[in-house]
Amino acid sequence: MEKKTVALLFGGVSSEYDVSCMSVSSVWENVDREKYEPVLIGITREGEWLLYDGDIEKVRKGEWDKDSRHIKRAFICPDRSVHGAMVENESGWDILQIDVVYPVLHGKNGEDGTMQGLLEIAGLPYVGCKVLASAACMDKDVCHTLLEGAGIAQVKWLTYYKEAVDFEAAAKETDEKLGWPVFVKPANAGSSVGITKVKSAEMLKEAMELAFEHDVKIIIEEAVQSPIEVECAVLGNEELLVGGPGEIVPADEFYSYDAKYYNDESETFLNARIPDEMAEEIRETAKRAYKILGCKGLTRVDFLVNGETGKIILNEPNTLPGFTNISMYPKLIMNTGMTYAQLIDKLLELACE
Repeated sequence: MEKKTVALLFGGVSSEYDVSCMSVSSVWENVDREKYEPVLIGITREGEWLLYDGDIEKVRKGEWDKDSRHIKRAFICPDRSVHGAMVENESGWDILQIDVVYPVLHGKNGEDGTMQGLLEIAGLPYVGCKVLASAACMDKDVCHTLLEGAGIAQVKWLTYYKEAVDFEAAAKETDEKLGWPVFVKPANAGSSVGITKVKSAEMLKEAMELAFEHDVKIIIEEAVQSPIEVECAVLGNEELLVGGPGEIVPADEFYSYDAKYYNDESETFLNARIPDEMAEEIRETAKRAYKILGCKGLTRVDFLVNGETGKIILNEPNTLPGFTNISMYPKLIMNTGMTYAQLIDKLLELACE
């Protein structure tokens, strides 16, 4: 059987660069070498594209782009006749033909439809959601609006734009419509980057300014009372497999970036400590949202359960969730009986469909 060349894209001009480097290292180590020939194409924090063939540990540590002996300029070519990447050599450029792309990218410029648009133009099959679903799921304001319109419970939220914000008016509107505490979030960011839990009007301006550092549009959400944080891993195109729900018990007041990736005191349960009927309702809601948003391949769907009322609220979908050795998406799918390597293989098969 002739092997397929799979390009693993990683890094990127994103606040989640480090997570991408950790994720792609795990994916690299689990690609079936009998079926696929993986190549690493990294994007630096500054946006330079480079083919890398060095030590995977340097990728994991984010040091790969300093390894000058193992990098060459390379980029996905939008010309469909190339069907792959252009790689620089001493005398010019070579063509690296690619059969399928796995964008192991998180956040802006990777998970938000931009990379998906490039891959569509290039005519390359790729893992994950298409352009519209990627963009809609990344924008928390748009996603809330779509899911609320479909009758899926959402938190109350307010939206503000950087060029037109009045902080005093925002504090007043938040007090009147949402109450305290609230969460202030960039509309387009992941891994809880730029998010602050705000307990009073006096704290709001600083939190909004932090969120505006990551996006020109931000949202303010009401806080769910005594929240139970649960997550489902959805896999498939038409026929869907759902892993979970699993439960997150964050070390911080919420599942912050530090709590996700660096704080050992955060706890996870692959089987959420909730009634079976509630777990089934969450799985069905995850599948329904997946279909409504047009997701393909994979998405992790996060929920909040009000610990006082039992109300289930869909928090947000993540179309390219973390794939590190501690990430919930692969753990939840593996809990259904699939190995990590089988999961990677299935994702590549779904992309090639």
